Amino acid sequence: MGTLSKITCFLTLFIICCTKNKTVFHEKKDVIFFDKNYNNLTKLKKENYLDSLGDLLIKTRENDTLTRNLHLELATEYYYINNINKSLSHSEKALKLSKEVNDIIREPKALFYIGDCYRNTRKDSAYFYYLHAEKLYIKIQDYDNTARMLFNKAHILFYDGNYIECEVEISNAIRYLTKSKNYQLIYSCNNLMGNCLEKLANYDEALRYHKIAMECLDTMRINNIDKDEINNYNVTSIINISNLYDLKGEYSKSITALQGILTEELKNRWPRLYANVLSNLAYSKMKNGDYNNVQSMFFEALNIVESSGIESDVLYKKIYLGEFFLTQKDTIKSIEILKEANELAVKIKSSNEVLTSLKLLSTVDIKNSLFYANTYINVSDSINLVQKNAHHKYARIEYETSLVTDENKVLSKNNLYLLTICVGLLFLFIIISLFRHIKYKNKELIFLKRQHLANEEIYQLLSQEHEKMNIVKENEKAKIAKELHDGIMNKIYGVRMNLGFMNTKIDDKIIKKRREYIDELQNIENEIRTISHDLSYTTFFDGNDFNYLLRSLIENHQNIIETHFKLESDPQIEWLSIPNIYKINMYRIIQEAILNVSKYANAKNCTIKIILHNFLELNIIDDGDGFDVNHKKNGIGLINLNERVKSLKGHFKIESVKGKGTKINVMFSLHILMMDQKYS
Repeated sequence: MGTLSKITCFLTLFIICCTKNKTVFHEKKDVIFFDKNYNNLTKLKKENYLDSLGDLLIKTRENDTLTRNLHLELATEYYYINNINKSLSHSEKALKLSKEVNDIIREPKALFYIGDCYRNTRKDSAYFYYLHAEKLYIKIQDYDNTARMLFNKAHILFYDGNYIECEVEISNAIRYLTKSKNYQLIYSCNNLMGNCLEKLANYDEALRYHKIAMECLDTMRINNIDKDEINNYNVTSIINISNLYDLKGEYSKSITALQGILTEELKNRWPRLYANVLSNLAYSKMKNGDYNNVQSMFFEALNIVESSGIESDVLYKKIYLGEFFLTQKDTIKSIEILKEANELAVKIKSSNEVLTSLKLLSTVDIKNSLFYANTYINVSDSINLVQKNAHHKYARIEYETSLVTDENKVLSKNNLYLLTICVGLLFLFIIISLFRHIKYKNKELIFLKRQHLANEEIYQLLSQEHEKMNIVKENEKAKIAKELHDGIMNKIYGVRMNLGFMNTKIDDKIIKKRREYIDELQNIENEIRTISHDLSYTTFFDGNDFNYLLRSLIENHQNIIETHFKLESDPQIEWLSIPNIYKINMYRIIQEAILNVSKYANAKNCTIKIILHNFLELNIIDDGDGFDVNHKKNGIGLINLNERVKSLKGHFKIESVKGKGTKINVMFSLHILMMDQKYS
């Protein structure tokens, strides 16, 4: 009797599969859509119509939400017209597109659809895709679809005989449906749990779950769910409950329950359900010892399912008939029908029905009893081995999937740690860089401020020196003016008066005297030339000691900067014998050098040496920062120094290394000095 529960479980799964979202129209830029008359087309026309939509969809080559939805919709429609290959193709396309854009809503849905396509051919593959869909649905907290995937996995386990694992999966599914309003799914899960517990011989618990499923029907009626759907659920549950009554030996309860739903409406609208109820009622009456109309009921049910072409239903009815003829002692008829049932069970690979038919044949066919018994044992061992392997296979799928998930979690965690560390280091680097930049800017501002103050002090010092030189020049001019007025002008006036007086006389004595005055005019001319020459070369250097002027220049700078200046002048040098033009230029060179040391060198010490040997040599040496001579050779200050030296036919050289100070060397030839002094 337990074989009938397979029919009811199949009906439950069929109902669940039909709950895929079946929308009869979509739009994609007003080009791809399901026509409103689509549902009225024949199967062939539907397939042609879907093919044309699929071709048009592929040509768009877009990957947006609507495209992925249409692939899933086409997969659904192909599934309904039983074209599994094309349904699988569009489901896989939807999965690929969803993964490309990380569409977490449609990716698990595509996995779900692929699992449905593999359910009847490759159960392990179907289980694999349901499992992956389940993981993704949990991730997005879609608990109704999580429960649906658990139900699908449980259904596969149930049909492979893994009833304990099936019970675990269904328990998890029911747990996820605690707050759900998907009453169809709640019903199906409780119904499958009842069938599973029936196989585990826990009849009382199985009956409890079937009654919970029946209670869901009342809620469905309140929520105005389709009456035909509720009727199918109701018939399925009553059949399952009657199976349990039969297994418990309570045949009268089973007969009462089945008679209540055996109606003409059921026969006319749902002939397959009617045939199942009729054969179950006949079986219960047979087991209860009531053979009235039992044979005709079995044959009526068999004729209905044979006309529908559903071989599994035909198989069950023939097994029932074989067992009925066995109770009627019609051994020949019983053996004939049971052999047909066995051949059909082998054909459709219904392992449990193969065992059932072999067991009955070993009882009925006494002559071949040993053969059927051995065959039964071999088949049973094979089935147990297959179920054991299936158990390990599904457990391995669960384990490997869990392992991959754990590895992904560890990888994601490590990536998160790495990303956090990188962001932290980057943030730290930015803070340090910003701090150093601010510190550098502050130093730069302080340096610029100090430099500005130093420039102001140097400017004031130069202004003071310039003012002193102007005073000296003015004094010299006043002295020259005095000499011109008091000396030369008086001499010229006297000569002019005497020459005027002598102009009227022409004797020899007067002529001689006149010649003397003419010589005197020549002397006055020479004196004026001397004064003019001294004026053009600044008599400032004649009236002052040159060493004193240099020390004054150094002391004026010494007061405003930290560099220690030291003057070392050869005492053998007679500065009065050196032409002013050389002293002026040496003074300007030293002045420019001191200014450069003050502004740029950052030196602690600077020595100015003036040495006399075959040359008059000037050395200016500091221990400052130094600089790259090649980069600074075009500086205005250096060019001016060089031009001053070259104008006097001297030799100019500068040596400097970064971090090791600077040395300026200037040399003038004594021969040239003497020549200049002679011609001056």
